Amino acid sequence: MAVAAIVFDMDGVLIDTEPIWEEVRRAYIDELGGRWLPDTQDRFMGMSTAEWSEYTSKDLLDGRRTPEQVAEDVISRMAARYSDHLPLMPNAVETVRRLGADYTLGLASSSPRRLIDVVLDHMGVTDLFAATVSTEEVERGKPAPDGYLEAAARLGIDPARCVAIEDSSNGLRAAAAAGMTVIAVPHPKYPPAADAIALAAAVAESLKDVTPELVAEFR
Repeated sequence: MAVAAIVFDMDGVLIDTEPIWEEVRRAYIDELGGRWLPDTQDRFMGMSTAEWSEYTSKDLLDGRRTPEQVAEDVISRMAARYSDHLPLMPNAVETVRRLGADYTLGLASSSPRRLIDVVLDHMGVTDLFAATVSTEEVERGKPAPDGYLEAAARLGIDPARCVAIEDSSNGLRAAAAAGMTVIAVPHPKYPPAADAIALAAAVAESLKDVTPELVAEFR
């Protein structure tokens, strides 16, 4: 079947915010006298807001703040950082516009809706996306396929006719579990695990390499 839609991840693909998420969460947890575990950053990547706020509250802060308080605190800090500076990935806007000329576009992100809307508006590409999904809006975050399945459902397109663009281990696993063809664009600071990268049909060094010609190969 010919590809009909491209579904983007956001953090680490369109914007280079994984380091900011890590910095903000580390500082927040440190201020409250919590602990940062060796696998904390890997676990965070792909979690929904409900999942990471509960994990932070219970496992890292020992209940010093409720999950609801954690979510509000961290998201407010992230929104403030975004308003100060939004670090787009190289060629992000150009890639969205280039692929959007040939394919229907969707987005499946672990970021909260509030931040998704800020990012797409800042990029000037909101109108190019036919459907956007935050894992706040589905039952499970990545690596579960829920966000990608919901994006395909909102687009009205079979997941098998969708190509997902992902950077993280949990994102690659989620898109593959949804039945989508996956293009990996690994983040240099947070490279995906070998088993996750093996799920990708193609690995691109940067968004510049994700072209309509590459997507057209997947039939």
